[in-house]
Amino acid sequence: MIRSLILAGAIALSATVASAEEPIVGNWKTASGDTAVIASCGGGYCITLKTGKYAGRKIGSLAGKDGSYSGEITDPSNDKTYSGSGTVSGGSLKMQGCVLKILCKSQTWTRL
Repeated sequence: MIRSLILAGAIALSATVASAEEPIVGNWKTASGDTAVIASCGGGYCITLKTGKYAGRKIGSLAGKDGSYSGEITDPSNDKTYSGSGTVSGGSLKMQGCVLKILCKSQTWTRL
């Protein structure tokens, strides 16, 4: 009986660890004060604005793991898409968008 309980506990713990989400997943306050939600989608992560002038608009897709991600980011004000990256460190997410990998702009978002 005790062995069965220990085995069941070990299986439950391993399932929890295996399904742990990446640190990028969640709600973030952008540099402009809007809220963006980052969620798993299609093997990567989609960034959608939740509040503000462009609420409901998808503004990026990233792929990666362990706090380092890359993909595309769209500026909703001019609808231009750039190569982008994101790095999570604690409760901060440094987002960067680049043109030709030489002209880059960065923002730091905070976890909500």
